[in-house]
Amino acid sequence: MAEVVIVESAEAAGSLVATEIFELIAQRADAVLGLATGSTPLPVYEALRKQRNGRDLSLVRGFALDEYVGIDPAHPESYRSVITREVIEPLGLDPARINVPNGAEATIQHAGDDYEAAIAAAGGVDLQILGIGTDGHIGFNEPGSSFASQTRVKTLTEQTRADNARFFDSVDDVPRHCITQGLGTILRARHLVLLAFGEGKAQAIADAVEGPLTAMLPASAVQLHPHATIVVDEAAASRLKLADYYRYTFANKPAWQGI
Repeated sequence: MAEVVIVESAEAAGSLVATEIFELIAQRADAVLGLATGSTPLPVYEALRKQRNGRDLSLVRGFALDEYVGIDPAHPESYRSVITREVIEPLGLDPARINVPNGAEATIQHAGDDYEAAIAAAGGVDLQILGIGTDGHIGFNEPGSSFASQTRVKTLTEQTRADNARFFDSVDDVPRHCITQGLGTILRARHLVLLAFGEGKAQAIADAVEGPLTAMLPASAVQLHPHATIVVDEAAASRLKLADYYRYTFANKPAWQGI
């Protein structure tokens, strides 16, 4: 079973995960982070900025989860731009060491294989940050995605395009395709940290953690991982049947274990 950590707020979650990341970097200056975009991981990135305290993070490496196909990397809503804006620049990371899937249409046929090779060459991801959609998707792995899937091109659902339209001038500007790490790729990371906040994510979290393992809920794949940590606020934990057990075990675990 994945470890479930229930905290009082998104800010508390960000602080907890940032502390774990800095512990990792203290052990390995060139640690490899898996970087998610969207609103969910923002408290982690904010906490990393606050806790940095002058640390040199220039050796840290990273791999983003996904990217739109056919979008100009300079577009403000490309995930290359988002990662640069929210992570690379504020934390003083080396842009050359932070990878984002290549969504260029000219090379898209082999872009997935190229990204898998780059992750392997880096020695794999040490800690993968994840969010979860209300339908249980992680990355752009929509319901029905194979647990063995690798980095590949996917067609975005109309619902996903509608959800992401708030970042563009209109839904017509949202790309129809993306390139995303697969569930099999994500499961190879040594530590998964999945975050969720708010009542709107409560059912997806309950299904992912306590429900059956099913491709119809991609996030349930975390049940297969030997070191998966689910960090949620009280609202997102509200439908967990074993919430009291999770609180008890986290309160009584040895401090040296971290998360």
